[in-house]
Amino acid sequence: MDMVTAKENIKDKRLFERFIARFPAKIKDSRQDFGSKVSLKDASAQGARFSFVDKVFLNDTLTIEVDLPKTSLPVALKGDVVWTRMKEDRTWDVGMKFSKIRLMLLSQVYEMTAAANR
Repeated sequence: MDMVTAKENIKDKRLFERFIARFPAKIKDSRQDFGSKVSLKDASAQGARFSFVDKVFLNDTLTIEVDLPKTSLPVALKGDVVWTRMKEDRTWDVGMKFSKIRLMLLSQVYEMTAAANR
């Protein structure tokens, strides 16, 4: 199965619609500032796509803290890396499947995204 077919199959299996969400983030417990190594690109209730400067590996379990505007604490999203792809600029797009579907938590991210697009 080629990469395009694999992507189409993944898309077909999604139960929740993916929405664009661009916010700075970091791997929890890292000393890096928000947005310098990781950024959220889009999300759904089941997973998200992040952009990383450094490579991560398939099946890594990560907790990513997303810094939302107008909130005092970052939103923590935990899941497993299910795909990685190096981009032309030598950064990495990373797909993460959440360990647990947390609709209330993701609703915060969605609301901030909707507010930014108004």
